Amino acid sequence: MIGRLNHVGVATPSIEESVRLYTEVLGATKVTAKKAMPEQGVWVCFVDLPNSQIELIEPYGDNSPITAFLAKNPKGGQHHVCFEVKDIIAARDDMKAKGATVLNNGVPRIGAHGVPVIFVHPKDMGGVLVELMQEPGAAH
Repeated sequence: MIGRLNHVGVATPSIEESVRLYTEVLGATKVTAKKAMPEQGVWVCFVDLPNSQIELIEPYGDNSPITAFLAKNPKGGQHHVCFEVKDIIAARDDMKAKGATVLNNGVPRIGAHGVPVIFVHPKDMGGVLVELMQEPGAAH
């Protein structure tokens, strides 16, 4: 059912500081511009890797969904993993049929890559928040 690993989401109190870590310490050479996603309460940017991406996410406003995560992990850390799926609605329905809790009442929203995404609760995914995203270019 799941396709390729698209990205690993990393929550951070400062995208700029995290970009310095990935470029100056780890040697990453391509990083996208920081962009606001107010509807999701985050700032995002991507560190491009040869086989995937790291999504850096920083709170946007006081009601950001990652504020609580950063309260528990002040320096930041791994927030979620994201896998591609061919059909987001079929993936959502499959997760629900298997008893998994799909967040946001199962309603897909448009993610940072401009395609529909859903999140599956960590309690049903071995302690890991899982994002499923429609394959870029796949029919919505």
